[in-house]
Amino acid sequence: MATAAQWIEGARPRTLPAAVAPVLAGTGIAAYSHVEVWWKAGLALLVSLLLQVGVNYANDYSDGIRGTDDDRVGPLRLVGSGVAQPDAVKAAAFTAFGAAGVAGLALAASTSWWLVAVGAVSILAAWFYTGGKKPYGYLGLGEVMVFVFFGLVAVLGTVYVQAEEINGSSWMAAIGIGAIACAILVANNLRDIPTDTVAGKNTLAVKLGDDWTRGLYVALICVAITMLAMVADETSAWAGLGALGLVPLLRSSLVVARGASGRALIPVLQLTGVGELLYAAGIFAGLLIAR
Repeated sequence: MATAAQWIEGARPRTLPAAVAPVLAGTGIAAYSHVEVWWKAGLALLVSLLLQVGVNYANDYSDGIRGTDDDRVGPLRLVGSGVAQPDAVKAAAFTAFGAAGVAGLALAASTSWWLVAVGAVSILAAWFYTGGKKPYGYLGLGEVMVFVFFGLVAVLGTVYVQAEEINGSSWMAAIGIGAIACAILVANNLRDIPTDTVAGKNTLAVKLGDDWTRGLYVALICVAITMLAMVADETSAWAGLGALGLVPLLRSSLVVARGASGRALIPVLQLTGVGELLYAAGIFAGLLIAR
């Protein structure tokens, strides 16, 4: 049986900034318009965190039973390493999804019931990323999912449940956050090109190849920088505090551009996650100051 520490590691805590960042950014946008609702922001954060943990366990389970994780470079995989039974990891994934659904229902009940459909699609997207007979993560569509659900849906949803409307700055922040979240997956898949190729997991990185994937990572960071400038122009220069996130993001871009591979790319995941969190926290703090 896996230990508590192994279960925590298997939940991939380094990916959790990707769940916190969109809620911070979205709440900052709502606060700037004086329509923030703190308890709804807290529930949105809980939903986002639970979905992230759920998708991490779901990926661990699905990749593990396919043998994709048998020779993976990087953090512990519960099923692939054999420290946990597949059924236990699958149960953990659905427990997280179920808890996210309950919290999401509370948000829908207090805002609009059509949000239930958004939540259901989000859970299905999380499962079928690597689950099912034809997982779309094996077809090079994982980055699209991350951009849509951990960028657009997460940020715009956070704004909507508080303000019950979405403005232009919300879209800009959502695109910026989505681009960085997407960059995390690009870096992860760049590292795994050799093993994913052998396992038949045709991620976007496998399809693009090493050089183009590195270019994509840098391009995504450039998109995030552009969106931050646009948010600051649309709202307040204080939103430019999000530039704090550019320090680790530019460092990670240099590591990627200089050709790091294998284990040398693991710090890139951490730097990108920290960068996303600081980017969103800067927007949040800046717009609170400016309101």
